[in-house]
Amino acid sequence: MSRKKDEAALAPHPRLTSDLIGQAEAEKQLIRAVESGRLPHAWLISGPRGIGKATLAYRFTRYLLSKAKEGQGNPLFSPASPQETLAVSMDHPVSRQIAAGSHPDVFVLERAAREDGRLPRDIDVASVRQLNAFLRMTSSEGGWRIAIVDSADEMNANAANALLKVLEEPPEAAVLLLVSHAPGRLLPTIRSRCRRLALTDLREEEVVNLLRGHLPEAEREQLVLLARLAEGSIGRALTLAEEGGASLYEDLLELLSTLPKIDTAKAHAFADMLARNNREQRFQTAAQLLLWWLGRLIESGASSRAADPVIGSEGQIAQQLLSWRPLAEWLALWENLGRLFDQAERASLDRKQVMLTALNRLAGQGPAGAV
Repeated sequence: MSRKKDEAALAPHPRLTSDLIGQAEAEKQLIRAVESGRLPHAWLISGPRGIGKATLAYRFTRYLLSKAKEGQGNPLFSPASPQETLAVSMDHPVSRQIAAGSHPDVFVLERAAREDGRLPRDIDVASVRQLNAFLRMTSSEGGWRIAIVDSADEMNANAANALLKVLEEPPEAAVLLLVSHAPGRLLPTIRSRCRRLALTDLREEEVVNLLRGHLPEAEREQLVLLARLAEGSIGRALTLAEEGGASLYEDLLELLSTLPKIDTAKAHAFADMLARNNREQRFQTAAQLLLWWLGRLIESGASSRAADPVIGSEGQIAQQLLSWRPLAEWLALWENLGRLFDQAERASLDRKQVMLTALNRLAGQGPAGAV
């Protein structure tokens, strides 16, 4: 099972990933901060899911610890020849320790799957207190102590308040790297005490090239479709590839193309496929694709500008649906289906029935504004 439910098995854990594409400017900012001799004690690495935030955090960790080791343990080193990237060989002793999860000066806080395969709902206060205690200890190798929180958005309220204590009184030679998909959800006091580092979406061709390394047998047309659905996120593209996202999207568009009528047999077949063999991730992928498409529909209607179609027939379907229902109703429906899918996850509702309910509401056979 994957590390996180929304990450593909095709993608290795970021601690095992040596390369990072498309974030050269972010790497240079981190290198300049180190070379200045005034490295901030906390960084908020933000951006959409799947664009390399955690990978960057691990690359920076390897860089800091390997350089400190080469500099006889001095955390603030001045390299003879400044580097342009954070690249450190995965054969370096520090890299091998981090890959094995055994480096004594690295603490990683993330939601990990329990024995039953399920993830806890959030990061709790006890875990953050362990992190705080770790950062206040003396480095085992005389250099930095580094903690990575992936992701900070998953801390509950008590955990977030506990983290503030170490941000308000940062220990010497300690660095805290907070990965955040939605920094606006964090406490303002957390954001204000961190140096912000916002990562950018990857270009379509960058995602295609990365996908080709994971899916060497795939046709370019399929890779381009996955890249467009992922909107600059290689992590999302790999999840879509793992769960047949391209086919799911085509099936959804076929169902949407007949609205306000709905092909009952095809709807049941689609919902059956999502519920078969406990394919929880496939259901989640289909739900996310549906909400994503509705979001694009609403944005297009609000701006009076057609979104670039992912598939050729998409624009015609969008135009047809916008002429059928007022924009306000589509917005209410988008919010309604978001609540429905959230409720399905929290209460472990029957996935087939949930998807059929969603399709019926799309067809105008259920309330648009209430779960």
